[in-house]
Amino acid sequence: MKLAVILAFVGSFAYAQREIPSVKIKDVAGKSVSSDLMTNDGKPFIVSFWATWCKPCIQELNAIHENYEDWRNATEVKVFAVSIDDARNSPKVAPFVQGRGWEFDVFIDENSDFKRAMNVNNVPHTFVFNGAGKIVSQHTSFVPGDEEKLYQELKNLVK
Repeated sequence: MKLAVILAFVGSFAYAQREIPSVKIKDVAGKSVSSDLMTNDGKPFIVSFWATWCKPCIQELNAIHENYEDWRNATEVKVFAVSIDDARNSPKVAPFVQGRGWEFDVFIDENSDFKRAMNVNNVPHTFVFNGAGKIVSQHTSFVPGDEEKLYQELKNLVK
């Protein structure tokens, strides 16, 4: 029993120390950028892995979009949406995002290098980072109402 508690503590400690790795990805214009540019000047931020073909991903990002202005006003959060669409589908990402009016920064991980570096297996996979750039939580999948839990996490980070 004690060993399980120690392993849980060690696992959560390692989890809390993870930062964004430096991997080449693209912006929606096709320009190569480094993933470690995802920061928010000491304020919390979200990195959400998604795909144009993933209905729960789109539901989650739509829910975030609907609340984004209020969230920014209350927590100064910044959202980075990282599409895992491959090279064949990546040209669809920019018009897809524009058609939905999403106001967050969108990147494309065509080769899944960033996805692998962040140990993402399925989408949606969303990470919450504190102002120091450390992962404080993550979740996979999405059901309506999850955005409220996400917002509560953000509010707790800026108390």
